[in-house]
Amino acid sequence: MDIKSVVETKVNENIPKINPGDTVKVKMKIIEGDQERSQTFEGVAIRVRRSGAGANFTLRKVFHGVGVERTFPFNSPRLEKVEVSRYGKVRRAKLYYLRQLSGKMARQKVKSKSKDELR
Repeated sequence: MDIKSVVETKVNENIPKINPGDTVKVKMKIIEGDQERSQTFEGVAIRVRRSGAGANFTLRKVFHGVGVERTFPFNSPRLEKVEVSRYGKVRRAKLYYLRQLSGKMARQKVKSKSKDELR
């Protein structure tokens, strides 16, 4: 028996193609008690896992001098909107080395996109 046949996933159409090194803004529904609100998290994608029901991506940002990482599932119904604000040019699939870097050393190069790719 295969786990993919047991678990049915509903694909979220609000998520564009994300690659490691991209700067991504995620707008997510947060439930606190009986209230619901939206929260935005913007960071660099350091890991992208595309594997059926367990597909997720991890974003990293530095907030008040402390590195914060958050993992978002691709198939989550709580993701309202995902927007790629910058396309990064990287040569690795996992950017875990960014955890040791700070300041200008942690910046990623920007990939230039042609007009056809942006459409």
